[in-house]
Amino acid sequence: MAITPNPTLLWFVIVYCLIMVILGIWYSRRITNSDDFILAGRSLGPIVLTGTLLATFVGSGTVTGGVNSLAYSYGFWVAGVAPILISFFGLGILYLIAPKIRDYGKYTISQILESQYGQVARVISAVIVILAYVGMVAYQFKGFAFVLNVTTEIPVDVGTIISAILIIFLAVIGGLMAVARTDTISAFFVVLGLIVAIPSVLIAGGGWDSIVSNLPQENLTMTGNLSTFEILGFMLPYLFLMLGDQNIYQRLASSTGKESAKTGLIGLSVGLFLVYPAIAFIATVARSVFPDIAPGMALIAMTTLMPTFFAGIMLAAVAAFIVTTGNSYLLSASTSMAYDVYVRYFRPNAESKEILLVTKLTIPILGVLAYVLLQFFPTILQLQMTSYLVYGAGITPAVLAVFLWPRVNKYGGISSMIIGVVSTLVCYKPYGLKGAAIAIPLAIISLILVTLLTSKKERVSV
Repeated sequence: MAITPNPTLLWFVIVYCLIMVILGIWYSRRITNSDDFILAGRSLGPIVLTGTLLATFVGSGTVTGGVNSLAYSYGFWVAGVAPILISFFGLGILYLIAPKIRDYGKYTISQILESQYGQVARVISAVIVILAYVGMVAYQFKGFAFVLNVTTEIPVDVGTIISAILIIFLAVIGGLMAVARTDTISAFFVVLGLIVAIPSVLIAGGGWDSIVSNLPQENLTMTGNLSTFEILGFMLPYLFLMLGDQNIYQRLASSTGKESAKTGLIGLSVGLFLVYPAIAFIATVARSVFPDIAPGMALIAMTTLMPTFFAGIMLAAVAAFIVTTGNSYLLSASTSMAYDVYVRYFRPNAESKEILLVTKLTIPILGVLAYVLLQFFPTILQLQMTSYLVYGAGITPAVLAVFLWPRVNKYGGISSMIIGVVSTLVCYKPYGLKGAAIAIPLAIISLILVTLLTSKKERVSV
């Protein structure tokens, strides 16, 4: 079956975007310094924190890549169950260290790493964070372009430019003070849109028996005929991004207190439990109905078969996923540029208002770089997993060790970061996404071994 555009659905997206713009402008009036812009004045309570964590972590990488593409290509079980199990494991670790993250109260991951490993670690991590996050912003641009393409047949290239302008604008005007509040509204749209979509999708697919009969047999198995090595290749980058994501750390540091931070993580767990299986189910039905479309289009394509009202709500939810995540990663990357580059090396004594101005000016620059980067990756899933893997192998083992292993030293941390990035680049060419099963363990082994060897040497010399 071919996808038939439904221009009426565009009005739902337009209304959502207008609400986000108005709220962004409204909350921007509360911003007086860089702390307000980057950490929302440390004012995020449990409800807002839950909403912003969910809306940030579930973006275009989920609704046009990740869970969506995996479900369309390999079946419900791989995409709907494995990410939930991985998420609960990762969020359990974050729950344990959330009070420490809140006490650190740092603006960036690089600042945390510098406190444990020194200046070199900050330089390396800043480069990794900026490059990885620019890649993550890039596929948000393309994801929103898919929404415009399905509703209006605007070419994806043109839609990408439109979405880039929207996401950059929203990131510039309000920072985390506005993004966190609009995220909460977006999270509501997300959950509501997916819940109301499931019955309509089931009907559009002709009922469960019809859906199953049209699916490839391997998509009905637990593994989708993927090997353990291949499943690890998809799941490990996702897990290690979650464990070290600067966006999550910034939001936990922005909470009103330790208990708010922990409650927010519990809320995120509940949200992911609702969202991931719903997306996987809808994408699985799309494979039955639209067997020949690009996997990234699965969730969006199903809106063309649903009653207009329900389709509009779901499409607004998809737009919410994409826009809020794009804002967050763009804001986080610009924060690293401002604090880890500008303040650290050019203006150590810069005042808060100057830092705020630099952060805002950096956002459109990084947005343009994200658009350029997008031209070199053919699919959202490929760009998503590459960004995840670079970040997960290069940053996460080192930053987790700060909170979980007091013995870790600068040699172990820095070697882990270097080995993580180098092994990612080396292993990616022959192994693709499966390189995660090599790069991430190598980064962890390097961190442990180098720390133990250098610690022993230091004790002997003393």
